[in-house]
Amino acid sequence: MKASRLLHLLLLLQARQRITTAELAKRLEVSRRTVLRDVEALSTAGVPVYAERGRNGGIVLLPGARLNASHLEPPELEALSVAGLDSTQRERLGLSAMWESAARKIAARQAAPPEYPSPLRLADLVLVDSTAWFADSEAAVDVADLASALRHRRRLRIQYRRSAENQASTRVVDPYGIVAKSGRWYLVADHRGDGRLFALERLSAYEQLDAPVALRPDETLRTRWAALKERTEGQGRVSVTFRLPEHGLDLARRILGTRIHDVSDAGNGSRTVVVRYPDIESVRQLLQFGDHIEILTPQTARKRISRLARDLAERHSTPAT
Repeated sequence: MKASRLLHLLLLLQARQRITTAELAKRLEVSRRTVLRDVEALSTAGVPVYAERGRNGGIVLLPGARLNASHLEPPELEALSVAGLDSTQRERLGLSAMWESAARKIAARQAAPPEYPSPLRLADLVLVDSTAWFADSEAAVDVADLASALRHRRRLRIQYRRSAENQASTRVVDPYGIVAKSGRWYLVADHRGDGRLFALERLSAYEQLDAPVALRPDETLRTRWAALKERTEGQGRVSVTFRLPEHGLDLARRILGTRIHDVSDAGNGSRTVVVRYPDIESVRQLLQFGDHIEILTPQTARKRISRLARDLAERHSTPAT
């Protein structure tokens, strides 16, 4: 533990050259006295670090000192290999500590001596947050445990509830892996030879079987995900055309995404939008636009929206009981 703390201290100093004792104590989660003892131990070992007293004092690494302490360990490399995950997702996979350790080493490696100031790092200018807006989706199973189980490449027996069902049913699947998409987790697996996506918030339990997975030849998690993603986003057996004010187009793009097939100018400050759905029932999504939208075609979509609107109006015409 002490060796790890000393390395952490050195990496922090290499990235910033001078840090107050109080900040180091907070970052290392130890007392100030422990920080001073660690600095003394490093100095005795020949590391050019010392404590500087006074109002602007702190722990200082001599300018120009470059410590070769930035080699990444295998667990740190593995954490970096899933760099698209956000902090919450890394925490669920048990990768937070390794990610932070790797990030410290990278920062130390990138730190330039004061006499050679470097431009801002891209990481200081670009922030990636893969969670969906207002999302609070929680997986029903432990994601880290599931990921660990998948390493054994065994078939799984899962308890899964489809979105239209009230109870879970049992399935035996051949898993490729898990995917984090817009704040949600999915198990990518073959079920009876057909590729499927299983949302983890509806996967209540799983168990490993003795049989090894039977995956498609030359297929990987990435190739199966690409095919399933294209199949999911490409569903469009029903084209629905509606009109909305031009100022509502940005909202429509955020809500409807790749379902939008075409946008054209309808005149008088409005736009005509064509979206594709797997079925007519999916037009209930358009109720989010309220009185800003008018369905034009097909007639079945107009009738369904009309029926849904009447049901809502009747339900809200009297006080709630």
